[in-house]
Amino acid sequence: MARFTPPIGLGVAFLLTWVVLSYWVGPLVLPHPWTVLLRLGLELQEDLPIHALSTFGISALGGVLGAMVALPLGYFVSHSGLISRAVSPYLAASQAIPAVALAPLLVVLFGYGLMPKAMLCALMVFFPITINTSLGFMQLEPDLIGAALVDGANKVQLLTQIELPLALPAILAGIRNGLVLSVTGAVVGEFVIGGSGLGYLLGIYRDRYDTAGVLAVLVALAMGAIALFEVVRRIERKLQW
Repeated sequence: MARFTPPIGLGVAFLLTWVVLSYWVGPLVLPHPWTVLLRLGLELQEDLPIHALSTFGISALGGVLGAMVALPLGYFVSHSGLISRAVSPYLAASQAIPAVALAPLLVVLFGYGLMPKAMLCALMVFFPITINTSLGFMQLEPDLIGAALVDGANKVQLLTQIELPLALPAILAGIRNGLVLSVTGAVVGEFVIGGSGLGYLLGIYRDRYDTAGVLAVLVALAMGAIALFEVVRRIERKLQW
């Protein structure tokens, strides 16, 4: 109960604020939460689950692609001053470019379909995973590493038996945050590029000025992101044990 009371309390406060605002600005601008809940129920009986699977499938694929590059790069950044100095400015620059601006460029490079949206997700997860991985390795005690080297540990043993287990909490935190951001990349890609997915539904309901439909999709998106966050966090706890 101590774990669930704070989020439940915050959720109740948010809903009460929503109710008050819905009466203040009117249902056309901000529908009542009950109206949105009913609309969500209707959407779940139609095509929303299929669109949700598309969105979260693309985000998972993009997250894996981004992690395959970010994890080794984070390791090399933490172990090489030359690589760190060469890569750091570009890592910072990558965060200054909005995802919406990258989507048309990815369409030009990869065409329409799955790949540009997956690449957009990969770019979203790249920065947090790289930074957390490099910080996890940089924060290791130098004396511990030196003692292992004195005892005859080679580079593979040092990485697999000492460095990686100790840096694992920071690495997993970066993966957890990156995968949640990959959902944002998938929605932006669907919103701009089209196809299917929750972003595609958001674009349709926006054009229709269907506020209840937009909010219903956003609620479904938030619920899916929370579920993904909890799944990754449970995996993280099991691995840390």
